[in-house]
Amino acid sequence: HEVTAAKSGAEGLAAAERRRFDFVVTDLKMDGVDGLSVVRRLRAADPPAVVLVVTAYGTIETAVEAMKEGAFDFIQKPFSPEVLRAKVEKGLEVAASQREMARLRELNRSLAEDATPRFDLEAMVGVSQPMRQIAAAVRKIAPTDTTVLITGESGTGKELIARALHDLSARRDGPFVAVHCAALAEGLLESELFGHEKGAFTGAIRRKLGRFELADGGTLFLDEVGEIAPAVQTKLLRVLQEREIQRVGGDETIRVDVRVVSATNRDLAQMVKEGRFREDLYYRLHIVPLALPPLRERREDIGPLAEHFVRKHAPRINRRVRGIHPDARRALERWDWPGNVRELENAIEQALVFCEGEEIGVADLPAHLGAPRRTPVLDLPHGDLSLTEILEDLERQLIARAYEKAGGVKTETARLLGIKTSALYYKLEKYGFIQKGEDGG
Repeated sequence: HEVTAAKSGAEGLAAAERRRFDFVVTDLKMDGVDGLSVVRRLRAADPPAVVLVVTAYGTIETAVEAMKEGAFDFIQKPFSPEVLRAKVEKGLEVAASQREMARLRELNRSLAEDATPRFDLEAMVGVSQPMRQIAAAVRKIAPTDTTVLITGESGTGKELIARALHDLSARRDGPFVAVHCAALAEGLLESELFGHEKGAFTGAIRRKLGRFELADGGTLFLDEVGEIAPAVQTKLLRVLQEREIQRVGGDETIRVDVRVVSATNRDLAQMVKEGRFREDLYYRLHIVPLALPPLRERREDIGPLAEHFVRKHAPRINRRVRGIHPDARRALERWDWPGNVRELENAIEQALVFCEGEEIGVADLPAHLGAPRRTPVLDLPHGDLSLTEILEDLERQLIARAYEKAGGVKTETARLLGIKTSALYYKLEKYGFIQKGEDGG
């Protein structure tokens, strides 16, 4: 730990005004500003600060009074380094928990004070009849505390619906916490959901609050819930039934007030029949189902959604663009969009990179939508090049334009091109944009 020493209470308080301390150890009996005053002033200035009071024989009652004022604990002289170390470690766990909760409270407060509506449900779901029915269902379900299961193909907007359910509910001022279950191994997911105690497993160096605790008073969104391992399914069922959790490695039972919204692109009913998903958990999650149709089944939403994504991304990618040419819009509406809304948004972002006018044209769209890209003029001084050479030159020019649009930021360039950052590094080295082994953002 990095330690700052102060010779008096006044000097310690002055140091606390210059920087934030995670933990404060103060003597109780001091000339001038005593330890009790230090506790009061520190708690008033920085409520999450953890304060340990050092006391001598005969002043225990004063130490107890200090705890009533907000001190974490007291330690009696004389004491060994081991005792102090144990107190500090415990206090730092408390400090970390308090600061995390303070951060969440501040985030919730700022969101609550935002006068702009956080969710335009109609703009999000589109104009088609199926999605108008979804919007009506969301408005009816949101004010309740019932558990909701959202189903649909990848990219249909399941998390957006979950956020709408939260933002339109009485829990809107509480936290919205999302967990992507498929991204975590069984052991990590259990710790992520329920938290763990210090020493629960190798690497657990301090207590960690789980997502259920962090979502207390709000909504917990479990994305890809069909990927949860059987052992974790059992513990999740208990939480839904009892509304209480136990951290990994802990014995304490903790009550939680959380609304659970889950989502999956899997057929959970079929998984139940195959014995791969608990039937009792399925019915706990499936109290109110919402099935999102794929984009190919609501083509009238494609145009309005595409225009929405232009408005959303043009200020950041290409400020010249004001809309989409009718021919390009018809090309968008012809495509089946296997990646659904997520694929459509990605296509619009790519088109914004290559668009040189005020409207996205057919030639600006990704080639797989039915029209080739606008081919750059190639210098062929020695006759025709091979097809491989032409394609490589085209790829080099497209990467150059995206690299320039992204201001040389490699992660942004990769996102605009729709490729992995590792693949972009290879291509940047191949075409001489960077030197081999060069690092960058």
